[in-house]
Amino acid sequence: MTHPSADAAASAPAPVHFKLVVDAADPHAQADFWAAALGYLVEDNSALVGKLLAAGAVGAELTVESHGRRAFRDLIAVRHPDDPFDAESGSGLGRRLLFQRVPEAKTGKNRLHLDLHPGPGRREAEVARLERLGARVLRQVSEPGGTWTVLSDPEGNEFCVQ
Repeated sequence: MTHPSADAAASAPAPVHFKLVVDAADPHAQADFWAAALGYLVEDNSALVGKLLAAGAVGAELTVESHGRRAFRDLIAVRHPDDPFDAESGSGLGRRLLFQRVPEAKTGKNRLHLDLHPGPGRREAEVARLERLGARVLRQVSEPGGTWTVLSDPEGNEFCVQ
C-alpha cells in the first residue's frame, strides 16, 4: 500500500521559479538601493542588450548606461550573489527582485513587503545602515509576537527589519 503523502508528492508539479517584481519610477535607483540593502548584485544584462541592439530588435532609446554598461531603460533586477544565473542574458535563476518602470506613482500601502532579518541584536545597526542608503523609518512596532521597525525605501515601498 502506498502512503497518501507519497502519492501526492509523485503527482505534484515541480516547484515554480519566481521573482518578485516591484513597480518603480526609477528602476535603476531602486535596484541600486536594494542591491546595497540586501548584499545582492545588480544584474548585468549588457550582453543581451547588445545582441538585441545589434539585431535591431530594440532601439537605443530603450537602453541606458548603468554601472558602465548598457542596460534596459525600464527594467533591471538584482540577484543573490550565490545563486545561479544565465550567462547569456545575465538574468538570475534564484532569489531575485525585478524593478520595472511604471508611469503612475505609488498611492497606497503595499500588499506585499519584504522582512529583513539581520540577526539577533543587529536590528538597530541595520536600520541605521538602511537609513544611510536612503530608507526612512516609518514606525517602531512592539507586540507580544515580536519587535520590528517599519521603513520605506526611496520610492516609499514599505519593508520591515526584524
